[in-house]
Amino acid sequence: MAPPEALSGDGAFTVRRHQPELVSPAKPTPRELKPLSDIDDQDGLRFQIPFMHFYSHKASMKGKDPAQVIKKALSEALVFYYPFAGRLREGDGRKLMVDCNGEGVMFTEADADISLHQFGDTLQPPFPYFDELLYNVPGSQGVLNCPLLIIQVTRLKCGGFILAYRLNHTMSDGPGIVQFLNAVVEIAGGAREPSVAPVWRRELLSARDPPQITCTHREYEQIPNNYDPIWTQESIAHHSFFFGPKELEAIRQMFSSYNNGQYTTRFEALTAFLWRCRTKALQLEPSQEVRFMCISNVRGKSNPPVLPLGYYGNGFVYPAAVTTAGKLCENPFGYALELVKKAKAEATVEYMQSVADFMVTKGRPCFVMPGTWIVSDTSRLGFRGVDFGWGKAVYGGPATAGAGPFPGASYYAACENAKGEEGIVVPFYLPLSAMKRFIHELDRVLGQLEQLTSFSDSLASLS
Repeated sequence: MAPPEALSGDGAFTVRRHQPELVSPAKPTPRELKPLSDIDDQDGLRFQIPFMHFYSHKASMKGKDPAQVIKKALSEALVFYYPFAGRLREGDGRKLMVDCNGEGVMFTEADADISLHQFGDTLQPPFPYFDELLYNVPGSQGVLNCPLLIIQVTRLKCGGFILAYRLNHTMSDGPGIVQFLNAVVEIAGGAREPSVAPVWRRELLSARDPPQITCTHREYEQIPNNYDPIWTQESIAHHSFFFGPKELEAIRQMFSSYNNGQYTTRFEALTAFLWRCRTKALQLEPSQEVRFMCISNVRGKSNPPVLPLGYYGNGFVYPAAVTTAGKLCENPFGYALELVKKAKAEATVEYMQSVADFMVTKGRPCFVMPGTWIVSDTSRLGFRGVDFGWGKAVYGGPATAGAGPFPGASYYAACENAKGEEGIVVPFYLPLSAMKRFIHELDRVLGQLEQLTSFSDSLASLS
């Protein structure tokens, strides 16, 4: 075992880290070059996305070290998922491929002199001292020639622990990383191999020959300056909002008069509600174009399925609904709902194939950033259910809002509040003044529905 490397903390608690190490596959694996799909290697996915899982003490696991349990199972799981142990290289036309060299994933074990309950009654992003719970190993932040997975397991003095990791998003999406984690779980529990065999098959989402762009892709429109000045004009606030069963049902019912006989899902109602409130809070020029992009997975959307069971690459698109700030804020909520439904409906297998063709034809561009809000619903992907023997996670899911350098992305994560209510937590980055207006707008609308949760107490934490 490597000697402890560092003590860190500012007085709230101290983290004692061991030297980071590379965990390689437990057995020899193929040495090969594996191209990513043309969905995987688009510019907008070339970043590392962080996740956190918090686990309580469990008496039956006394004497077992979660760091060693996970590290050993990780090494064995990498035999089946050996591309994760490789490094990304870039070829002609910005094409990304994995050099399956078996170098390994970055792993750090640590100890913190704090108990789980001291993090608060409700665990949700943003997490205090995140950088201590996921050490930013020097040289590990890049997309190319860097570890594809960076992991830290921090033991807590109560007997619980925290699993934190950063994933190179070009390798996997939410369902893909949960599938990999469950493989580690199964092997930690004594299985010799994962119950779901991993499938690479990235060629399934490669461009046609010749490419045929058959759909309109307003999420990738070329604009003169793909930069939004709202993120540099003042300090940025990072805050999350919890919506319990009462809030979610009241918001859905609010849209009942706009349904036109169609069923409105919880996701559609919450998203339309938040998009309009967020846009009002930003106080944009009425003529400014705004976009909502909906992360839509195509797994299970065709028969037979285009992606086989076990596929762990990126299997989603994010069609854009486009309007102006004035139209979105001045029209009733039903207008936002209609746009959200339209964006969701565009996510078909043909649309994904058209995106792959678009990427190859247009040089793998990034999505439009100014005026954009991206939403990914991770609440049903099973992050909390990842159980290494200590029970399901108290919280499991994305660690922050944002997507790499782009702050305007939010994730819906399953969460339990201090009352034991199951609900959805949604993190946001917003300019400070806009965050304050956003909280007031949420309270104003929710207050008109029923006496529901007020977010006004959040204002104190923003000052």
